[in-house]
Amino acid sequence: MGEKFYGWMAGSGISTFLILCIALGMWGCPKYNVWTAELSGKAEFKKAEQNRLIQIEEAKANLESEKLNAKSEVERAKGMAEAIEIENGKLTPMYIKYLWVRNIDKMDGEKIYIPTESNVPILEAGQ
Repeated sequence: MGEKFYGWMAGSGISTFLILCIALGMWGCPKYNVWTAELSGKAEFKKAEQNRLIQIEEAKANLESEKLNAKSEVERAKGMAEAIEIENGKLTPMYIKYLWVRNIDKMDGEKIYIPTESNVPILEAGQ
């Protein structure tokens, strides 16, 4: 009689444990899904916020770059105006050749110099 009683108790305990686990799962799964969705939403929000901050910093960097480029262009123009003033407002052919040779490395593509009768480079050939 003792063995039947303990056998029945063991089977009943396992059944009760399984029913309790199923009930706990039915109650806990929806709560877990809500919790994970909330965390996922917070992560997406932080990611969007970080991307927005990155775009703002890039825009600030671009603005600063454009300001510096503008200052550089102004200084270049001042230097050119001063050079023209030194030459009394005349651009001599020798000075034009000098400028062309000085800026040849900034040109795109291959550079082929073909001297002409007046030793002035043909600038339209690449067009």
